[in-house]
Amino acid sequence: MQSFFIILGLGVVAMTLAAIFWSIAFPDRRIWPPQRYTTLTPFLVWVPTFTLFGVLILLGVWGWSDLGISSWLRFGVGLPLILIGNVVVWMEVSHFGVPQTGGAKGKLRTEGIYRYSRNPQYMADIGIVSGWMILSASPWAMVVGLAGIAVLIAAPFSEEPWLKDQYGTAFEDYLARVRRFL
Repeated sequence: MQSFFIILGLGVVAMTLAAIFWSIAFPDRRIWPPQRYTTLTPFLVWVPTFTLFGVLILLGVWGWSDLGISSWLRFGVGLPLILIGNVVVWMEVSHFGVPQTGGAKGKLRTEGIYRYSRNPQYMADIGIVSGWMILSASPWAMVVGLAGIAVLIAAPFSEEPWLKDQYGTAFEDYLARVRRFL
């Protein structure tokens, strides 16, 4: 059963990375961000996202503490990363709304935490995944989690050309003064 979830998690990562790389290579036929936001778009965005997070949780529980990471590190670093990451993600989702977070067109956000990073939600997701890898101390959660982090690092590279097209000089000015990550 665990093997199925490892393959599922790595499969979701592989398909997502393929869509991102396709979008980078062929921006006129991009997959992410979607060219048109339809009623199907939320399913195409959120089903893989929540599947990957669900797989990470299951793998973490199955392999709980197998890596022998000390408790002070697991609970002193891992747990705060998860909590802080969730606060940032859900705070920004509340500003954008679920549709814009999932690829719908909207307003260019440059305030709040976006003053310091062009991608605080991805950074927060990286924190959540990293925190879970540390907290669970599970080898397979570590493998799938690292692959998931690769997706989170790659995604902005497919979004930025789209953002330039959508927001023009406003995005270019923002791009010049704010870092991609931290």
